[in-house]
Amino acid sequence: MDRVTSKDGTSIAYTREGRGPAVVLVGGALDDGSENAPLAPAMAEHFTVYNYARRGRGESGDTQPYAVERELEDIAALIAEAGGSACVFGASSGGALALEAAAAGLAIDRLAVYEVPYFVEDGMLQRWQEYVSQLGNVVAGGRPGDALALFHRLTGFSDEHIAAARSSPAWSAAEALEHTLAYDAAVLGDGRPLTTRLAQISQPTLVATGRATPDSPDAEMQSGFLNQGADAIAASIPQAERQVIAGVGHMVDATQVAPVLTRFFTA
Repeated sequence: MDRVTSKDGTSIAYTREGRGPAVVLVGGALDDGSENAPLAPAMAEHFTVYNYARRGRGESGDTQPYAVERELEDIAALIAEAGGSACVFGASSGGALALEAAAAGLAIDRLAVYEVPYFVEDGMLQRWQEYVSQLGNVVAGGRPGDALALFHRLTGFSDEHIAAARSSPAWSAAEALEHTLAYDAAVLGDGRPLTTRLAQISQPTLVATGRATPDSPDAEMQSGFLNQGADAIAASIPQAERQVIAGVGHMVDATQVAPVLTRFFTA
C-alpha cells in the first residue's frame, strides 16, 4: 500500500489503481477499505481510483484524540495526493463523512453517496441515541465484541444471530475495528440529516440506495430508514440526483454500482 501523511502527522494507507480523473473511495463502519476494494478494478479503465483505510483501520495510523475534522483532513490529503481535486464516493457512514467533506469545502468535483444511515423517523432516532449513549461506555470497558453486539442490535440482528456470529472468523476480524464504531457515531452526530449543512454542498451529488430482493436481510432497512434518509439528503442538496439501484444490498456490489458511478462521474 502507498501512504500519505495527514495534517496532524497521521499516516494514511491507500491503494491506487487505474488512470484518468481521480476518484477517492470512503468506507463505512467496520471497514478497513476491503468493502470498496472491488470498485477499484471495476472503475480503473476510466479513473485513477484511491481506496484508503480510514484512520484507526488496517495499516493507517490512529493519532489521538479523535475528531471528525481529522478525518476530513485525511480526505484532503488524499485529494492533494491525487492532484488537487477528485470525485468522491462514500458508502454507508463513509457517505456521511463524504457529505461532511463536501460541506466543508474540500476540492471535490462530483460526489456520490450510498445508503447513508441517517434517521428521519422518531423511533429510529431514539434507537440511535440510545446506541450512542451506551457505545462510549462499552468501548471504554474494553470487552472485545460487546461494541460489535451493540452495533448489530442497532441494525436489527437478533441476540440469537449475534451469539452465532461471535464464533465466526469475520467476527474476530471485526473486533480489531470495533473501537472505530465511536468514530462513525461522531461522524453521524445526532443521527439526523443536517439539512442546513447539506444545503451548503454545491457539487453535483448522486444519492443512491439499493433495492435488494424481498428475502434479503437488507430489504427492510432499505425500504425503511435508508430510503427515508436518502430522500432527505437529496431534498437538501441543490444539485442532487436520487437513484435506486435494483438488486443491490447494503454491501456495495461493484458489478452493479461501478457503472452507475462511472456514468455519474463522467457526466
